[in-house]
Amino acid sequence: MSQPNRTHRKPGTPITSATADPDWQPWSDAWTRHVPVLTGRTDLHVHVAPGAGGGAPECFYPDLRRIEVDATYIAGTPSIADPRKAGHKKLVPVGYGLLVHGAAHAAHSRWQAPPGTAPILAEVADLLEESRAEGRQRARRRGDRRWLRHVSNALVHPGTAPVDDLWHAGVLAALLLARVDARILTSKDVRTVRTAVAAVLGRPRLRQLREIWQQAHTVDDTDATTMIKLARRWCRVLGIDPRRHRQVPAADPGDFPGRLDQALTEFLAATVGLTPTDYRAQILTRRHSPPEHWPRAAPTPQQQAAARHLAARIQRARTRNPEPGVRGSLLPPGRLRARTALTADAQIAAGQRPTAEPWHQRTQLPPPKPTLHLAILVDLSGSMHSYATELSSAAWIFAHAAQRGQAVTTTIGFGDATTLLVAPGTKPAQVLHMQAGGGTLTFCDAVKLADQQLDLRHGRTLRLCAVVSDGLLADERAAQKLITTLHRSGCAVLWLHPAGLAAHTFADTTTITVTDPVDAVTQIADAAVTALENS
Repeated sequence: MSQPNRTHRKPGTPITSATADPDWQPWSDAWTRHVPVLTGRTDLHVHVAPGAGGGAPECFYPDLRRIEVDATYIAGTPSIADPRKAGHKKLVPVGYGLLVHGAAHAAHSRWQAPPGTAPILAEVADLLEESRAEGRQRARRRGDRRWLRHVSNALVHPGTAPVDDLWHAGVLAALLLARVDARILTSKDVRTVRTAVAAVLGRPRLRQLREIWQQAHTVDDTDATTMIKLARRWCRVLGIDPRRHRQVPAADPGDFPGRLDQALTEFLAATVGLTPTDYRAQILTRRHSPPEHWPRAAPTPQQQAAARHLAARIQRARTRNPEPGVRGSLLPPGRLRARTALTADAQIAAGQRPTAEPWHQRTQLPPPKPTLHLAILVDLSGSMHSYATELSSAAWIFAHAAQRGQAVTTTIGFGDATTLLVAPGTKPAQVLHMQAGGGTLTFCDAVKLADQQLDLRHGRTLRLCAVVSDGLLADERAAQKLITTLHRSGCAVLWLHPAGLAAHTFADTTTITVTDPVDAVTQIADAAVTALENS
């Protein structure tokens, strides 16, 4: 999954640069005239255009003496404000904050990592430089703090800490906790992040890192030697030897996101005034919505009948073998519960419809059953082309059957991208037809998305993950690690191999060879019903 670049200062000439956009040229001109006020420099040029910034929302190129700002972080249209007027910054606080951030680097990031510096040391030094430069900018122009606070959700993005390890905890510490000591953010802003980082690092190690970034805040603007020394100390605290591990550690794709990712989501949601649930929904829509060109069709009578039949099967599985129990009732016979009766009388006296049930009757009741959480993952690589149509139909059928049968289901396609075909708790009005083609690059992302949607790793529900694929995945090691994690947490994994195709079999799965797409759908339905009956 592509993520914005964390580096906001790049020496040399950009490999690719956004083409000048005539519509945004007035912004480039106005901000070029304004940037000497922010930096004290008269040799800088500001370039504003969609896609500028070299993969980051903003980037400063010292060799070119240029600040680039991605216009998509300013607004959808350049007509939102007149950049020549001072009041425009209030209309585009994030965009203007990016300009101030770039100005902070232009004014205070006057050092460069020496040639031959290990990439991991240069990365750590750049992480420390983020809060150092902003702190210097705030000290020189106190009013700029207001705008720098607005860009925290642009400069720190979802996916910054995809796993709970020491390296990524350190990244969050450098990007967020250090900004508190730079007096850009407040302790309240990063409370949840601090708790998560401390849990992963341990408080003694976090204190050592804080001493390092506090010292970095005192380093001179041109002192590269000290910044690299501090980066080396940072690596030592995290147990990394830059001589042996010169490259920046990458997240293991076989690990699920943890408390760091959750804390970061809560932080980013707060910065835009949303609940974490609503913020995740926005990210989900932006990243995993089905392509517009995928065909949509009204459900056929056969599909509607299949949904009703499956719902009835699920309901029977939930209610078979009644057991003695007690249920409440508004009216006798039964045993009267005085406290509940008083509650019902009070509701009636208040003019409300009584919901309290004062009479308790002994009867035969269905045994309590956990809610079934079913994730269906569909391989959309070219070899699975013949399965796409039938499983698209199945996605609609399972979604409607789940609504009627007290279950929760989601269908996710994986290939060159991860696509959420049907979200949990929804009843799609139309059947969305998946289009197969490409590879299997995103299986791991699909499993993580299913876990995010259905909480597959936690045992409060009955959980089943069904995968329809030949198993020839881009990263089989990471896939096996994720599958094993689900299996050990109590989530059953059903793997359906199409007959006649070369296949790879994963451990910790129930693997079945299916003869055709209809057989695959039948096997998933049977597994869901059987799981409920045996729960």
